[in-house]
Amino acid sequence: MGPGAQWSVAQGGRRGGRRGGAAPCGARRPRRARPARRGGARSARGRGRRAGVFRRVRVQCAARPDGVAPVAARGRRGLRAAGRLRGCALPELPAGVRERPGAARRAPARRAPLPAVAVLSDPRLSHIRNFCIVAHIDHGKSTLADRLLEITRTLTPQQMKDQVLDDMDLEREKGITIKSHAIAMTYRARDGVTYELNLIDTPGHVDFTYEVSRSLAACEGAILVVDASQGIEAQTLSNYFLARDQHLVIVGALNKIDLPAARPDDVALEVEHVTGVPAERVCRISAKSGQGVEDLLEQVIADVPPPGGDLDAPFRALIFDSKFDQYRGVVCLVRVVDGRLRAGDHIRFVSTGKAYEVTEVGQLRLKLDPVEELHAGQVGYVVAGVKSVGDARVGDTMASESAGEVQPLPGFRETKSMVFSGLYPIDAEQYEPLKEALAKLKLNDAALVYEPETSVALGFGFRCGFLGLLHLEIVQERLRREFQIDLIATTPSVEYHVLLTDGALVTIDNPSQMPPPQNIESIEEPFVLAHVLTPSEYLGNIMKLCQDRRGIFVSMEHLEERRIRVAYRLPLAEIVLDFYDRLKSVSRGYASLDYEFDGFREGDVVKLDILLNGDPVDALSAIVHRDKAYAYGSALCEKLKELIPRQMFAVAIQAAIGGKIIARETLGAMRKNVLAKCYGGDISRKRKLLEKQKEGKKRMKQIGTVEVPQEAFLAVLKVER
Repeated sequence: MGPGAQWSVAQGGRRGGRRGGAAPCGARRPRRARPARRGGARSARGRGRRAGVFRRVRVQCAARPDGVAPVAARGRRGLRAAGRLRGCALPELPAGVRERPGAARRAPARRAPLPAVAVLSDPRLSHIRNFCIVAHIDHGKSTLADRLLEITRTLTPQQMKDQVLDDMDLEREKGITIKSHAIAMTYRARDGVTYELNLIDTPGHVDFTYEVSRSLAACEGAILVVDASQGIEAQTLSNYFLARDQHLVIVGALNKIDLPAARPDDVALEVEHVTGVPAERVCRISAKSGQGVEDLLEQVIADVPPPGGDLDAPFRALIFDSKFDQYRGVVCLVRVVDGRLRAGDHIRFVSTGKAYEVTEVGQLRLKLDPVEELHAGQVGYVVAGVKSVGDARVGDTMASESAGEVQPLPGFRETKSMVFSGLYPIDAEQYEPLKEALAKLKLNDAALVYEPETSVALGFGFRCGFLGLLHLEIVQERLRREFQIDLIATTPSVEYHVLLTDGALVTIDNPSQMPPPQNIESIEEPFVLAHVLTPSEYLGNIMKLCQDRRGIFVSMEHLEERRIRVAYRLPLAEIVLDFYDRLKSVSRGYASLDYEFDGFREGDVVKLDILLNGDPVDALSAIVHRDKAYAYGSALCEKLKELIPRQMFAVAIQAAIGGKIIARETLGAMRKNVLAKCYGGDISRKRKLLEKQKEGKKRMKQIGTVEVPQEAFLAVLKVER
């Protein structure tokens, strides 16, 4: 053995094959007949599995610079093939343990343990499985979670209902998952062992990808659900790559196989092509009827490894989510990595150093379920009387107060806001309640950022950053329902880099911050790399849409005969408003979209101001491309003319770039018919009355103000840019 190398032998367990009836789950492909063998490697392998003498070798090697050799291959030949043990000799096998034939074959992906130093799984944790469900929107994640809760009898029949984990009214109304939901289950498997299963159901919309990444940090495996009729979609690929980056074991599942349009065999080959999971290992299920779901659960137990961790080490946990309880303060959702935690113990947060006494620990069931102790490998919650939302940040490490210097756990990447909008209370007295409400939402919504700002038209409010328009809509609706605060949201914008003539570089996310045109050298706008999956017959419509939105073609890939994945670089400002709706329209709902940030590029953009009677309304200002400024300004003026109520005086609605007016609409004044009592007579009498009325209207215009209704600010979102 090489210097510093250590070896240990662990039971191969269920992963080796089909023990206890765990056949390839739901596979329909007929097995190819093979000639019978006598005594060969295959029969010896079978006898060895039944006798329990084959073992899997894990090696921890100090000869590498990082000191750790994570092993995902099986057997000695697999270790050599993996190429991960440079500088280390292979350990000698103990007496009575033979090397498994064919060990160099490809093994399923294995997740690196959460701690910075790899720790072999404790045998006392072998009954725990932590996994999540990821998929494209509307592929059946929450319905599958319902069936898993039924099979494990976690809930009584009286407690069961559709999408039981979606506890927000908004989630039920929109039929989507907004927040990740964790729940603990107990299941007696076919091998007779009772397992503790921690399930996390995740959102599928592109705006809530950060929720998925947070959930993956607490798991060792992921069920990748694919609709058997629609096949792989954009968010399917996005979530797969997130799980792969976290080194999670992927368990494939084809849902909705009972639909007439289902293509399970074709879609299984798609999954194999994209993820590498063999088609015969992809489960065929119907989450609605429950068909094949129990076999899927057995495969999860067989394929997903137990968590790593040291029960005897000082306590250490990763905060992957949190929520605010008005009676108990901050409730931290944690994945325990090392040690144990009980009520009465003292903990501290590594990033802030602040210490608290634990008042309650428990597991996540339909409601918070207090338990005596949380230990390594488990997912649960911790209540410690934390009142400050800044002390329990998502991604932070929670550790025992008595421990010395603690190595922080690797969290997950910080989210980057894509869309910025101003939120202003309709009632100025609700400014302080709005500030407190945003702080509480920020606690369990890591992607929400905000800072105070003022507007001439709207008063005091906050400039908020969101991941997309759906995220903006959800936050605004939650503020209205949960905190009874009515808001006005300004025109959404993105972040721009402005290079000034004096060489300074400023970042702006609000049109009111735009410097005068004469002081600007150049402006850079953010771009995204967008991936669109579509049936081939809609490719022309989608390419035309992308080119109309100033898109730059990147690549095209055929996933199968009639499905294409096309990539474009697009300005973020062209995507955040109505691109998704237009995409669904031109593809009859069949196309799907996923995008990622792709840096800044120089663009010809200008600030468009809206003037009412010559006074700028900063809340209606927007930053648009110069080529589209005239069309956008004209459309916006026409829309405002429809929405602003008529005044006692005429109102000029103008769109301007700098000092140049590019569009105008005039809202006529309401006026009394002053000639009604003049049935005849000289025209001079009528002219005198009209001139008198005109003078009165002129005085009104000088001292009058124009009321802009909330609908006018919302209408800005619907104007084609």
